[in-house]
Amino acid sequence: MRPLATITLLLLLLIAVASPAPAAPSKIIILATTTSTQDSGLLDLLIPLFEKESGYLVKSIAVGSGQAMKLGERGEADLLLVHSPDAEKKFMAAGFGVNRRLVMHNDFIIVGPPADPARIKGAKSSSAAFKLIAATGSLFVSRGDNSGTHAKEKELWKGVGINPEGEKWYQQSGLGMGQTLGVASEKRGYTLTDRGSYLAMKKNLGLAILVEGEPLLLNVYHVIQVNPHLWPRVNGAGALAFADFLLSPKGQGLIARFGVDRYGAPLFFPDAGKKPESLGF
Repeated sequence: MRPLATITLLLLLLIAVASPAPAAPSKIIILATTTSTQDSGLLDLLIPLFEKESGYLVKSIAVGSGQAMKLGERGEADLLLVHSPDAEKKFMAAGFGVNRRLVMHNDFIIVGPPADPARIKGAKSSSAAFKLIAATGSLFVSRGDNSGTHAKEKELWKGVGINPEGEKWYQQSGLGMGQTLGVASEKRGYTLTDRGSYLAMKKNLGLAILVEGEPLLLNVYHVIQVNPHLWPRVNGAGALAFADFLLSPKGQGLIARFGVDRYGAPLFFPDAGKKPESLGF
């Protein structure tokens, strides 16, 4: 063998030895989701079954929808399960997410002390209820955390032309849904909550459902994969696997039955394959 060829061969062998082997696909999925999916107990049902079947390990971060999307924008999550449609659309338009798909829905309700000092029970709409709360100066506890629930609450205040910021009767907890319900119960105040979180905690709360059943209070959840082309460290394969599980007949069946045994009714309603227009939003 010629000296030059020998040297070239040795260099190629050294490069091959020094080059790290391709990293094995990650088996960890980072799910950024809302406190409602955590507080209701839904994730405690879904995640273990998915992990057992898939071999993936799901690490969930339960925050408000706004914070979940911020994690996605920074590539610090692989998958989002959120319920803030307007913010989700902006997230997608900016290219941070792919495959936004409808998973399920429940609804928002207005809860408060059974004594109902603002007399909102029987109000014809959430707008009428919010006007009564403001007019009577009754305590309202807001999450104040840029979550999907907080976004809906701000939408309702804006709809009645009231800015509650700075009012003595309006307090922001800066906490998740479960903790905010606890604060409202302790202080005998009103709050806006998703039905699932309320039902899951009802026995420990001194709060009653006072306003419900309005189309404006529909609460929808989408699953969004974080764009792996923006962030190479994002586990795109794992995100797709868990999203597909949520939308599979098995995942949707689990969602449909969740809560029935304990509460007599499901906490969420499965929506895979449905068009948003069919839900009225």
